[in-house]
Amino acid sequence: MSADTARAQDTTQKSPHTPMSEEEMAAAAERQSNLLVLQKVAPYLWPADKPWVKKRVIWAMVFLVASKLIAAVIPMIYKAAVDILAGEGVPVLALGAVGLTVAYGVARAMNVGFQQLRDAVFARVGQRALRMLALETFEHIHRLSMRYHITRKTGGLSRIIERGVKGVDFLLRFLLFSIGPLILELILTGLILAWLFDFWYLLVVAVTIAFYVWFTFAVTEWRVKLRRQMNDQDTDANQKAIDSLLNYETVKYFGAEQREASRYDSAMAGYEDAAIKTNYSLAFLNFGQSLLITFGLVVVMVMAAIGVQNGTLTVGDFVMVNAYMVQITIPLNFLGTVYREIRQALVDMGQMFTLLDQPAEITDKPNAPDLKIKGGRVTLTDVRFGYDPDRQILKGISLEAAPGEMVAIVGSTGSGKSTIGRLLFRFYDVQGGSLEIDGQDVRDVTQNSLHKAIGVVPQDTVLFNDTIGYNIGYGRDDATQEDIEAAAKSAQIHDFIQSLPNGYDTAVGERGLKLSGGEKQRVGIARTLLKNPPILLLDEATSALDSETEHEIQDALRQAGKGRTVLTIAHRLSTVAEADRIVVLEKGEIVEQGAHDDLLSRNGRYAQLWQRQQSEDPE
Repeated sequence: MSADTARAQDTTQKSPHTPMSEEEMAAAAERQSNLLVLQKVAPYLWPADKPWVKKRVIWAMVFLVASKLIAAVIPMIYKAAVDILAGEGVPVLALGAVGLTVAYGVARAMNVGFQQLRDAVFARVGQRALRMLALETFEHIHRLSMRYHITRKTGGLSRIIERGVKGVDFLLRFLLFSIGPLILELILTGLILAWLFDFWYLLVVAVTIAFYVWFTFAVTEWRVKLRRQMNDQDTDANQKAIDSLLNYETVKYFGAEQREASRYDSAMAGYEDAAIKTNYSLAFLNFGQSLLITFGLVVVMVMAAIGVQNGTLTVGDFVMVNAYMVQITIPLNFLGTVYREIRQALVDMGQMFTLLDQPAEITDKPNAPDLKIKGGRVTLTDVRFGYDPDRQILKGISLEAAPGEMVAIVGSTGSGKSTIGRLLFRFYDVQGGSLEIDGQDVRDVTQNSLHKAIGVVPQDTVLFNDTIGYNIGYGRDDATQEDIEAAAKSAQIHDFIQSLPNGYDTAVGERGLKLSGGEKQRVGIARTLLKNPPILLLDEATSALDSETEHEIQDALRQAGKGRTVLTIAHRLSTVAEADRIVVLEKGEIVEQGAHDDLLSRNGRYAQLWQRQQSEDPE
């Protein structure tokens, strides 16, 4: 069995990299345990190759422990000062009431100071982790296949990334600097109460906190479900808004402003209902927490008050018990909010890591070499492909474009013309046969080198919301202003740019909306010329233009194609009459090929298409 045959049999099966739907991604995120999510974050906080990060983490932990140890001593200083003022105590370390009061203030200042030192030391670690995660996610999204991007909603995808990164930020700040310190403080407080008083104080505090935590977690789990519904409604509303704004012209064409407003308001109504339920549940949570913590506080204070009445405790002891309880009450009040946000952050991070786990459908083989261009000969041999396994688009296509030759691919809508271009650029892999450039299968070389060798002028050139100069210069990263202007001249748009008030610094607007169709196409041609690829793919580059603009663009395209292998995919046959060879596709198969005059003389499918278009367009 040949390598090509084996490869064809393997690839005709359903790809294991079929992208997840939004529902599948959400379900996968739910299945990820919280521990697994935390394990995925850990390498960003403790990287093996970054010792400075580890040092900062260690110092942050040192400052954290120091601040909590000082916090545990503060009520003792307070007690000593009160006892001296009440005439029940003796000076500590030769400090009277005034000295102890000053020491109390110094200790509070040191507590806050160590907390701020902790935050300052850890800030760079946290921001680096956020940046690395955001960058990795961004790069991964660009590695995902065309199939993935056309099945996903861009607005929803951006929200997943945004929430995931914010979730990591929240987790770093609150899990490390709220939950961790709170646990340490509770342990220290409990031990101190048991040591200075008796075991019953520790028992009351422990039981109160246990019920408090149980109630908080139980209610918060319920609230997380409500919050998730609210997020889903938020994502839906955001997606509808983005989709409507991206299709601004279409909305105007059909006078559908009110229809779009109604769709958006309907989505926001769902968000409103979910948000109200979330607020109600928050009120219930806060009241329940307050009731439990107040009960524990009162019980401990009553025990201390009885001790003072019996003479076994001093007034300072009573004040100290109160100080300890108040000290742990304040962070406990935020436990519900923090836990809910941490749970939500874990869900959001789970969705982001699920996205990162989504494998790229098109990948380079291990140690794949770069494509070596010797002329730019493109060869398709018995190519078979279908976007859906049950519906084949290309059914055994074989054709060749020699270096310097212009080969046009024409046919009716759905015949597979544009699919050939996507396979050449390797947005998808062929499922049978082979596609080679200068004898090298495109699946065996690096995608980066393949993409460098091919320049594409699509039907609708989409521009970045930047200047004309930036958009032309996008063709080559190291292009100078002289290079940009030379490419613009070759694309016959330099004079137009110079006539603008800001010249090459003129902003083109989102997706290039400030330019006409012909101007955008010329910018796209200039960008591709600047790239200077040996192979040029024109994917219906003029089909969206009027006849006059099309003739002007054709001159620029002829200039662009000189000395290159040109594959032009066209619906309008008049644009390819001068091609060296015309390939006619019909239902995924080549039915004719030859020069324009030759095909007309055969009176076959091409002649039928030509006559029909001529009758429809007398020009």
